[in-house]
Amino acid sequence: MNTNDKTRHHHGNLKPALVEAGIALLKEGGLDALSLRKCAARAGVSHAAPAHHFGNADGLRHAIADEGFARFEKAMLAHADAGPQTPRDRLRGIARGYLAFARSEPALYDLIFSFRDAGPFTETDRGASAAYRVLRDTCGPLVPPGTDPLVIETQVWSLCHGFVLLQMTGRFGDALPDDAAILALLDHVGRDPQPS
Repeated sequence: MNTNDKTRHHHGNLKPALVEAGIALLKEGGLDALSLRKCAARAGVSHAAPAHHFGNADGLRHAIADEGFARFEKAMLAHADAGPQTPRDRLRGIARGYLAFARSEPALYDLIFSFRDAGPFTETDRGASAAYRVLRDTCGPLVPPGTDPLVIETQVWSLCHGFVLLQMTGRFGDALPDDAAILALLDHVGRDPQPS
């Protein structure tokens, strides 16, 4: 490590540098490429430095996931804020942001939703809570009277997440629907079904 590396990571900027190194490793090799030692090498610091900040590999993954959720939230808000501001238009916007983030950052998207035993998001999951709040606040005006808001939030989240997973795993095959398909489904959120 040269003097510039030491200076560059002095006074509290090592942790963000290690998180960025982890994100770069994810982009290059997916979840299997992520380790404390590889992050240290990528950031140009001693192999012990990440353990000081994150404790172990799970701590590193959680820090990267927190940053991933912040970027996810930013993508949803950017798309929602870019268009018309009716509640339904904002819903379409966050869906576009959701899909755009998953496509542009597939490994990071995979990481933020990969903690199999994590349980429900809690207020201690700052990044996850902020991203979920975007969904909750956007769905709020679309919740019909007498309906539990969680029903609408779960419906929207499930549609977006399911669409992304089917797309990322190639389950659509050659018949890959474009984003208009999911946006059309979202147009029915919070509305009474048409009588058959």
